Amino acid sequence: MLKKIISLLVILVSGTVVFAQQCYVFVGSYNTDKTKNGIYVFSMNTNTGELTPVSSVKNVMNPSFISLSPNGKYLYACTDTRMANAGNIASYGFNQKEGTLSFINSQSSGGDNPVYVSPHPSGKWLIAANYYGGSAAVFPVDENGVVAPAAQVIAYKDSSINKERQERSHIHSANFSPDGRYAYFPDLGADKIRIYRFMAGNKTPLHTATPAYIKTIPGSGPRHFAVHPNQKYAYCITELNGAIEVYRNLPNLQLIQNLFTHPANSTETFGSADIHISPDGRFLYASNRGTENNIAIYSIQKNGTLQLAGYEPSGGEHPRNFGLSPDGKFLLAANMNSGDIVVFKRNAQTGLLQKTGFQVKVFNPSVVVARMYP
Repeated sequence: MLKKIISLLVILVSGTVVFAQQCYVFVGSYNTDKTKNGIYVFSMNTNTGELTPVSSVKNVMNPSFISLSPNGKYLYACTDTRMANAGNIASYGFNQKEGTLSFINSQSSGGDNPVYVSPHPSGKWLIAANYYGGSAAVFPVDENGVVAPAAQVIAYKDSSINKERQERSHIHSANFSPDGRYAYFPDLGADKIRIYRFMAGNKTPLHTATPAYIKTIPGSGPRHFAVHPNQKYAYCITELNGAIEVYRNLPNLQLIQNLFTHPANSTETFGSADIHISPDGRFLYASNRGTENNIAIYSIQKNGTLQLAGYEPSGGEHPRNFGLSPDGKFLLAANMNSGDIVVFKRNAQTGLLQKTGFQVKVFNPSVVVARMYP
């Protein structure tokens, strides 16, 4: 009898914990007009994947990328993108109880068309990538989420073999290692992944590593980057030739595998976009735009290399970005051209995806991020 009572109490306590957790989904939009919604907040049912609108933000132009502070209290957005001689990093406070965002402040991104912003694990710094400006930037952040003017802006003037897309440097993402000791900046225009030691105690924390960069395959166009949770391997998706490059020996990045993200019979030669690793570190996902509009699924082997597990149509057109729920149960695809966020159930054993039947309409979604709150 006592065992039954204890079991019941465990179930009740477990149920309370699960019930108390709230998953929010944040979506950015190339809204093209400040009078239109630019950032959306949805509540996600962690059992079914259903998304329910909660709030939205106007008076912001073209938030191309968003990220959340380590404590989840603040949202940072690349804004004023795709506009001549413009680019900012904006900060918003997030009210977990109400599910609303409130503007805090904004700073110049240090270059045109910012497309990526990442917080340091300490929450005290941001790094950003300016695509048209061809520069990397670093910003101090105070305990109230206020972003200070850039402490460093490093511009590059390299180029590569694709004369239309690689006429000069185009930094496409800014990524911290999980321990915050290094920062990586894929340069689509120069076919380089730039590497820095991050000295968090310094006023100018970016210090060139040795080597300062590694070269990718000429004409590949490195775009987004993901470090495995074990910090032994890293993966870079290359937009222009549609491939994934696998590296070991971090932070020096020794190439051990290069494989195309497209099916063997594909005629698509470009358009690969986003890349993420499942929370358990067992699977990697990559999105393909163009005519395929799919999510490529790979199992991660013990040596860090990838093995194809399958493909899943993204459920729309032009999956520029996608995200995984923190518990790894769902994948959310942001299909920019068809204007929708499509929710997939993820099989934790096979990595394969299955449509849940849930999706929401969002004008030109640029990025989607999910976060669990207690």
